[in-house]
Amino acid sequence: MVILDNRRILVKVAQMYYNEGATQSEIADVIGVSRSLVSKYLSKAREAGIVEITIHDEGLHQFNQLERKVERLYNLREVVCIESVGQDSSKKQLGEAASEFLQRVVKDGQIIGFSSGTTLNEVAKAMNSPQLFPSVTIVPLVGGVGNEQVDIHSNSIVAKVGAVFQARCELLHLPVMVDTKEAKEILMRQPSIKSTFDMAETSNIAVVGIGGRPEHSTMVKSYLGSDYQAIVEDTEIVGDICYNFINKFGKPAANSWNQRVIALGLEKLKQIPLVIGVAAGLEKVEAIKAALEGNLVHVLITDEVTANALVE
Repeated sequence: MVILDNRRILVKVAQMYYNEGATQSEIADVIGVSRSLVSKYLSKAREAGIVEITIHDEGLHQFNQLERKVERLYNLREVVCIESVGQDSSKKQLGEAASEFLQRVVKDGQIIGFSSGTTLNEVAKAMNSPQLFPSVTIVPLVGGVGNEQVDIHSNSIVAKVGAVFQARCELLHLPVMVDTKEAKEILMRQPSIKSTFDMAETSNIAVVGIGGRPEHSTMVKSYLGSDYQAIVEDTEIVGDICYNFINKFGKPAANSWNQRVIALGLEKLKQIPLVIGVAAGLEKVEAIKAALEGNLVHVLITDEVTANALVE
């Protein structure tokens, strides 16, 4: 019978492992037991208080505890929090943080989908990968043409990221919004458009912005025209993700916009293995909460003020 409470052995094993840097296999050879038993000795040494592990993170990253709070509260895979500064500076820092995260997780052969907007444009601008990914495909998740703010459209963002990665790019030669539900249905059946959205649905990673109420979105205002006031007055809407308006539960809001928008649907978005949401700002807190509650996002890149609001 193996005795696990022999303190002399526990101390010896712990000293060899933590102080001397011996591997578990080397310790097993020295004291004449199996490697699995060494692992049990190490676990027992921690339980008995012989070994205490302290992580010294002071000054390394001031938002670790805040990130963990948000992760646990919303069951997120990871939260990256940056310092809150001015709006434009925050967007730039958000872009840098999201770019760094994406470059850490991307793998050869993957498909990466991008929505659009000013924050995702900052992600694209911050890309500076030393590694090339010619087998990666970058694809838009929303329509990407128009005459206003061309640099924040999905096609522009896809092209920028593709150029840095030296990756293959797919483009959508469609606006974000069309005039009728029927027009959308006809366009979505066109072979070239259907193939692009089919590819978007199989993305391994999606990088998306989260928009606040419609009145805060320049792109929404430019597309809505005469319908703008009706949408602004719709109290069900808390924000948007991939230009799909959502309610407080992260579900699609019932309105004509969602029937006409050229974008990946929310149920399809939820099937993507890793969705990275990039958003910050008190005007977006309700929308971000809704996206998290609706399980639309796995990783959140945000700032300190927004993260604090999410846990209050």
